[in-house]
Amino acid sequence: MIIRKLFRFENAHIVRGCTTQKCSQNIHGHSYEVEILLESNYLDNGQMVYDFGLIKHTMHAIIDAFDHAITLWSEDDIGYRNDIKKHSARWIELPVSPSAEQFSRIFYLIFEKILASTQMTNGEKEVKVYSVIVHETKTGYAQSFYKDAHSELMGSISLEKIIFSSTIKDEWVDKLLWDKILSQQLTPNPSKI
Repeated sequence: MIIRKLFRFENAHIVRGCTTQKCSQNIHGHSYEVEILLESNYLDNGQMVYDFGLIKHTMHAIIDAFDHAITLWSEDDIGYRNDIKKHSARWIELPVSPSAEQFSRIFYLIFEKILASTQMTNGEKEVKVYSVIVHETKTGYAQSFYKDAHSELMGSISLEKIIFSSTIKDEWVDKLLWDKILSQQLTPNPSKI
């Protein structure tokens, strides 16, 4: 069975190297929608694949980090990156260009790590990320699956190279959230939300 949760965030970026000049040479923004699709062949004690409240618990904190932020590519011009960091408190630096395709791959890998490091407490079994869809516009989206997120042909993604601004990290309830996700520190799901 597959379940789906939709998140929204506002974000700005430049997608260097793309064909559209407006997108490759100018900071511009999108009203993103991110769909995470989880799958399992089992139901938990509440007869659910995975409680939607639990999805909001950690996954929402990561999505919310991108809201009203500017996303930078670590290989973009150093002067540009430094200027953005100087004038914007909410920024994220990625090891890949912030296209919808790469966003879908990154979110897939992050959600996969979150699930792998979650101690299930309500009978959840074998819950996996099935797919992540990132809508950049009303008419365009990118969808990634396991093979896409882990594809060497599309370029490997090192989550360790993602940098969140100190302002974003300070907003997290758990200031060590990103470190815990990266180290896959086992975190129990809350028994009640």
